[in-house]
Amino acid sequence: MQFAATIDYPADVETVAAMLADEEFAGARAERAGALEHRVEVHREGRAFTVTTRMKMPTTIVPAAFRSVVGDSLDVRMVEAWEEPGAGGARHSTLALDIHGVPVRVVGTQRLEATATGCTETYAGEVTASVPLFGGPIEEAAVRTVQQVVDVERELGLEHLAR
Repeated sequence: MQFAATIDYPADVETVAAMLADEEFAGARAERAGALEHRVEVHREGRAFTVTTRMKMPTTIVPAAFRSVVGDSLDVRMVEAWEEPGAGGARHSTLALDIHGVPVRVVGTQRLEATATGCTETYAGEVTASVPLFGGPIEEAAVRTVQQVVDVERELGLEHLAR
């Protein structure tokens, strides 16, 4: 199942990239997304950076019929690998989200591009669930979770940039 989302920020690409590479920002995003616990690691190489966020999430992100199978919480690992700025200053990343113990995989891309009033972050990707007959509802729940994370990032990002 495909997903797509955009966030418009009133700041330039480099300011938003610095925000996304900030451990405190990534940690606050995990907390607001509902993480019971989280750990963030940022690895920088030149102007490229990778943000790895490990979260213990409540099972409410899984359809109710499957919650008894996954236990009390889910271990989620999200990796955002941002490349150095390209031509015109645009940034690209690959995005991967793994949920331990749940046969779901989220892969995609993120892009930061300048606009007349700041920049836009665009998400695009795919959710796949390898569960016969029940893959569709699981994929739909995962897409809703991705959208929740994007909504949290938008809200938190706008607050962060307003300071």
